[in-house]
Amino acid sequence: MMRTLINVPKTANKGEIVEIRAMIAHPMETGYRTGENGVPIPRRIIHRFTCSFAGREIFAADLFPAMSANPFLAFTTIATQSGSFTFTWTDEDGTTQSAAAEITVT
Repeated sequence: MMRTLINVPKTANKGEIVEIRAMIAHPMETGYRTGENGVPIPRRIIHRFTCSFAGREIFAADLFPAMSANPFLAFTTIATQSGSFTFTWTDEDGTTQSAAAEITVT
């Protein structure tokens, strides 16, 4: 599993706008570079990132080779209820990984 840094406020007031931040440790290799031995480094990028809350997708991004290594994404949402955010990303080879973070809304 790739290392991720997910930042979701632990608590929020109902109706408050909260910022969600996620960084995924990933090489985002374009396939255009060569290694020290002169052999091309295979292409390997995350092509889809989504965030769901209460089973509903609230944010999605399609990523492309021009995206830097260790992609960082930030977005906002409105705190409506307590629950869990689920973050999912899919690599070009079809590998899907996910992480979750909880928020308590008062």
